[in-house]
Amino acid sequence: MTLLHHIGRYTLLIKRAFARPEKHSIYYMRLIREMEVLGINSTGIVAIISFFMGAVITIQTAYNTESPLFPSYLIGLAARDSILLEFSSTIVALILAGKVGSNIASEIGTMRVTEQIDALEIMGVNSAGYLILPKIIALMILAPFLSILSMVIGIFGGWIAGTTVGVVTTPDYVYGIQYAFIPYYITYSLIKSVVFAFIITSVSSYHGYYTRGGALEVGRSSTMAVVHSSVVILLFNLILTQLLLS
Repeated sequence: MTLLHHIGRYTLLIKRAFARPEKHSIYYMRLIREMEVLGINSTGIVAIISFFMGAVITIQTAYNTESPLFPSYLIGLAARDSILLEFSSTIVALILAGKVGSNIASEIGTMRVTEQIDALEIMGVNSAGYLILPKIIALMILAPFLSILSMVIGIFGGWIAGTTVGVVTTPDYVYGIQYAFIPYYITYSLIKSVVFAFIITSVSSYHGYYTRGGALEVGRSSTMAVVHSSVVILLFNLILTQLLLS
């Protein structure tokens, strides 16, 4: 099938997903559940990866700026900007695309091949809205909090690594974090995290919803969901960077 076919079918699916809910209370309960499954359960992996990435960024920056021409506080400044501008939004989104995206695609794909989605349609339930909309809203709500968590832990991990290895002192690192700080960088990162959350959930749901076959095809849909979500995230990262920072 052509790219335009997939784009058109994806657009129609999202339109169905955002249709008026049949019963708001049921959607609310599913939203709470999805917030736990997709967002809260992802805090652990986000925290661990952010800590080590902050540490690696700090150490690499220190070894690349060993010249006396570079002030020591440059290490904290570079770590801060790298984490705020790119890591806490884009890299975390790619991590979530692997964890959350595969989960969504496999869950909905399994429901499709076992005819549970057909049963929902027979009962008069908008299956797209019932299955997809709570996931989209849940991750879009929690993505900014995961991004902020990543920022804090990443900068903290950089401080721990820098002072432990001895490449930077605490006063220099703190001064570098505060030096020429631009608050808009946080806003920029949070906007990207919300957009990426929509991409992850919607693209993964699309692949799961249109799964055909059996268990093998569910696995393939899960893989394609991760791949396509990652590609679209990188594409929109370029677009949003041009729009928001130019």
